[in-house]
Amino acid sequence: MENRISVISIIVEELKATSVINSLLHEYGQYIVGRMGIPYREKGVSIICVVLDAPNDVTSSLSGKLGMVKGVKTKTVTAKQSN
Repeated sequence: MENRISVISIIVEELKATSVINSLLHEYGQYIVGRMGIPYREKGVSIICVVLDAPNDVTSSLSGKLGMVKGVKTKTVTAKQSN
């Protein structure tokens, strides 16, 4: 299956969810190109952006698992094709 470049944007509204998020990201670590996390203390949330180079089903699986975590919202953007 062909890999695609994707970005999963994650908004963490419940900081207790961070251990579950980090565990999932570790599980999919072989596909992660990079990640950036920004704590927005004034609003009580954290924002994480994860760049993946992975088959679409892997990206969907990770995004779905992250989205099922209480207090976590995700949105995924995938490039049309990977070179």
